[in-house]
Amino acid sequence: MRIVVKPRARRAYDARVNHSNTEPQARLLGRSAAMLIVLALLTGFVVAGAMTGKVDADVHAMLASHLNALLGAFWMLGVAWSLPLLRLDARGLTRLAWLTIVPNYANWLVTAVKAFLKVAGVEASADGRNNLVFGLLTALVVLPSLGGAVLWVWAFGRKED
Repeated sequence: MRIVVKPRARRAYDARVNHSNTEPQARLLGRSAAMLIVLALLTGFVVAGAMTGKVDADVHAMLASHLNALLGAFWMLGVAWSLPLLRLDARGLTRLAWLTIVPNYANWLVTAVKAFLKVAGVEASADGRNNLVFGLLTALVVLPSLGGAVLWVWAFGRKED
């Protein structure tokens, strides 16, 4: 008895999207990722200064800022690579790009600032500086990142109309 396995039919792409024309959003994400990597590398010098005591900043938070920028850049590159696979129109792709760019830059910047303020910023407290960092991280990093990640996952699995 011979078993024949038929190849799966490829699922058709959404007709509303020209998948060869994701270049503007991919270029935006790629350029933003490249700039964030430069900022991450420059932040590495500040990390070294904090570790040697030449810069008055929390070493762990500054190192977190450095790593946030590196990981955020790779996240943006992953989104840029996946754009042709997504079932979003040009406006949706642009929204996804910005929902990835803004939180990653904010994560780098707010974490770097909190290193100098020497606050945790992970919950509300009696300290006004801590609360400011907590509010900024929530509004500029956590909520937009979650929204962007949900949109990204949703755009992969959207059913055909």
